Amino acid sequence: MDTMGSMGRRLVPLTLGNLSDLPSRCRACVFWELDPVSGERAERDGESASEKESWISSLLSEWGTCGRVAYVDGSPVGFVLYAPPAYVPRSDAFPTSPVAADAVQLMTGWIAPEFQRQGLGRTMMQAMAKDLIGRGVRAIEAFGDARSPQPRCLLPADHLRAVGFEVTRPHPVYPRLRLELRRAVSWRTDMELALDRLLGGPKPIPALRRS
Repeated sequence: MDTMGSMGRRLVPLTLGNLSDLPSRCRACVFWELDPVSGERAERDGESASEKESWISSLLSEWGTCGRVAYVDGSPVGFVLYAPPAYVPRSDAFPTSPVAADAVQLMTGWIAPEFQRQGLGRTMMQAMAKDLIGRGVRAIEAFGDARSPQPRCLLPADHLRAVGFEVTRPHPVYPRLRLELRRAVSWRTDMELALDRLLGGPKPIPALRRS
């Protein structure tokens, strides 16, 4: 179990046992976990939550942990989610796909607004980086969103660049960015605000169209 410096703060791997600790909109969101057609059908049929659980179950058994959940005094206050691109069907819908073969995809993350600017973003991202380095992964990539405001489930491209990601395939709306993981392990304390902004607040989900 990861810790975060004080008795009231914990960082633990995401499992089926603590999936219910994610915000309700996130534990029933399958934006990344299903292709667009299957995702729309799951939402229409009220099966999003069960599809999310099935996705995490398969990933845990076939690849291992795919996220971290942060707690303060026993209450969940943030999470980060990542996976190999083969497990992220929505990635294929992006004009800048595919994610590089040597990288894992940073899918999404969140920190409760009242707990931002407390170092949680840096701690969660460093834990993710150390986990992936331990599995022999070289880099992490993400699809950024260059629009403002940025929608939920898509990470802001400018915030990704602010914490060290570099554009590896440009696009006016959906650039793909990359971070070498050994750089992530040494994220500095003065980057905490940028990392909290990267994982910050809920926004509406957009329709995704190819350009």
